[in-house]
Amino acid sequence: MPDTVQLENIASPIGDLLVATLGDAVCAIAFEGGAADTERHLERRYGDCTKERGRVPAPVRDALRRYFDGDMAAFDAIPVTVRGTPFQEQAWAALRTIPAGETRSYADMAAQIGRPTATRAVGLANGRNPVPIMVPCHRVIGHDGSLTGFGGGLERKAWLLRHEGALLDL
Repeated sequence: MPDTVQLENIASPIGDLLVATLGDAVCAIAFEGGAADTERHLERRYGDCTKERGRVPAPVRDALRRYFDGDMAAFDAIPVTVRGTPFQEQAWAALRTIPAGETRSYADMAAQIGRPTATRAVGLANGRNPVPIMVPCHRVIGHDGSLTGFGGGLERKAWLLRHEGALLDL
C-alpha cells in the first residue's frame, strides 16, 4: 500500500507555505510558487504515494505558528523525514544542528560532515532541501557573511535570520 502524504497550505508572515507530512513527520515545505518542485520531489522520493489535500497533524501547524510567534524551540519535537541521496541526507542532518540565532558557512558545514572540500556540494544539497525552515538551510551563509542562495529567495532568508536574531542590520 502506498504512503499517504497529507498536504495543507498554511499562512505565515513570509507567505503561504505548502506543508507535506507523512504520518506525523514533515516531509516537505514549499514557499509560494514552489509547489510544483515539491510535487516532483514527492514523486521522485516517495514513489507512488497518495497525496491528499487536507490538514496536516495539529502539532505541525502549532509548531509553525509558535515558531513565527518567536518560539525558536517550536520544531524540536516535530519529526522530519527527508529522502535524498546519502550525501544530501548527511548535509540536511547537519543543518538541524545549527541553533536558531546562529549561522554557519558552507565551508563550516562541509567540514562538519567530514568533507572539507565539498563546499559546493553542500551548497547544492542545501538548495535541494525539501523541508526549509525546519531543516534550517537559511542559517547557512557565505564565508564572508553574505546572504547567498535560498530557494525561498534572499528576502525570505533575511527575514528568517532577523526573526531568529542572527541578522540584525539588513
